[in-house]
Amino acid sequence: MSHTPHELHEEFPDKVDRMQELKQSDAHFSRLADEYHEVNRAVHRAETNVEPIEELAEVELRKQRALLKDQIWGLLSA
Repeated sequence: MSHTPHELHEEFPDKVDRMQELKQSDAHFSRLADEYHEVNRAVHRAETNVEPIEELAEVELRKQRALLKDQIWGLLSA
């Protein structure tokens, strides 16, 4: 499979250890990270036409990914 951009470890390279800690100790963070991963993969599949979707649906997925990323950053920076 090709490289998927926007993975969390690439978005927050200085927070990789903290993310691993939170995934094990914080169920909310773990759920957000899992959801981000799923949405990010869906965006990538749409962008690469592996699973094409309508443009509006793709835009909504990108918005959802951005919201999740913001929530994750909030927990990482707390």
